[in-house]
Amino acid sequence: MRVLLSLSLIACISFANFAQAATTSTKTAKAEVSKKKAVILAKESIDGKTLKITDKTDFYTVRILKSDGHVVDLHINKKTGEVKKD
Repeated sequence: MRVLLSLSLIACISFANFAQAATTSTKTAKAEVSKKKAVILAKESIDGKTLKITDKTDFYTVRILKSDGHVVDLHINKKTGEVKKD
């Protein structure tokens, strides 16, 4: 009888830890993209020097100076992290 109770207790604790881990990962997936992450995403798309970051309601605008002298504005969606050229 004690063995069954012990196994039941262990199973309940394991299930609770699993449920908590699943809830934590769901919360992090819904977090908005930070300015720092927006710059990283922009630089992955176009290599160059970051000149300016503008914070809008739904997106960040990251201005990048390319090595050939051209300036490019990229829009990074705050919710999805999608990168679009201006």
